Amino acid sequence: MKTIKVLGPGCPKCKITFNNAEEAVKQLGIEAQVIKIEDIEEMMRYNILTTPVLMIDEVVKVKGRIAQVNEIKEFLK
Repeated sequence: MKTIKVLGPGCPKCKITFNNAEEAVKQLGIEAQVIKIEDIEEMMRYNILTTPVLMIDEVVKVKGRIAQVNEIKEFLK
């Protein structure tokens, strides 16, 4: 099962990225855990300075912008 993490303080861009990740998983019909990380200290452990960040299986895929549904689907294939 894939693990998708969206890191961000809860801003609108972060929320959209999280929703897009959930939608991508739904459209693909795959099992994946989508996690929202809003805790600043936890984000610092990943050395993240620009949000939102989309990580798939601990690999940063998108940083500093909204990840679109189709883009996320491509990462998950």
